[in-house]
Amino acid sequence: MIYVTGDTHIPTDVSKLNTRRFPAQKQLAETDYVIICGDFGGVWNNDREEYYWRKWLDKKNFTTLFVDGNHENFDLLRTFETVPFGGGTAHKISDRIYHLMRGQIYEIDGKRLFTFGGAASHDKACRTAGINWWAEELPSPDEMAHAVAALTSAVWQVDYIITHCAPSSVQQKIAADYGEDVLTRFLEDIKNKVSFRKWYFGHYHIDRVLEDRFCCLFEQVKPLD
Repeated sequence: MIYVTGDTHIPTDVSKLNTRRFPAQKQLAETDYVIICGDFGGVWNNDREEYYWRKWLDKKNFTTLFVDGNHENFDLLRTFETVPFGGGTAHKISDRIYHLMRGQIYEIDGKRLFTFGGAASHDKACRTAGINWWAEELPSPDEMAHAVAALTSAVWQVDYIITHCAPSSVQQKIAADYGEDVLTRFLEDIKNKVSFRKWYFGHYHIDRVLEDRFCCLFEQVKPLD
């Protein structure tokens, strides 16, 4: 089984993964997965509280996967080992937590997932570079080129797309005050070229389905369908 949910902002919103709010986890195993659509928050400063929550997740029945959001410590994230995972590469945070990197196509439980994290911070003016904001929140040309190459190899067909923010046209329907940027435009190009079943993302702190195929998640923990 693969489940997907929105931002956890550890420790603020990770309680959605406790057994009361997500009872289905009692039937899961290590080979089952929960994917967090960015703003994981569990790789921020390696303090005592952060280690506590990573150990809390490590003790879960399932394995935790996440794409990066905009509120991530990219300097710290880069220090973790890059390992083969699901036919792609991922950062291994622990034995039961992996970061799904940008522009990768993973095969998990017989399903092909394209992942591309990141988003523009709308509170950037209130943050400090290298302390609680990183320019790497938006993709580099190399990351976008790698994504295009991966999708080309897959003949522009995947089962699911997992991101943090949405393509420009979808974002406009959710949060009209969020402006376009290099990432939302890039995702719009992907939306128009790739054949996929469903697209899951977080970032906007709501639970809403648009056009039947675009699923914005925050509180809900849903199985891939």
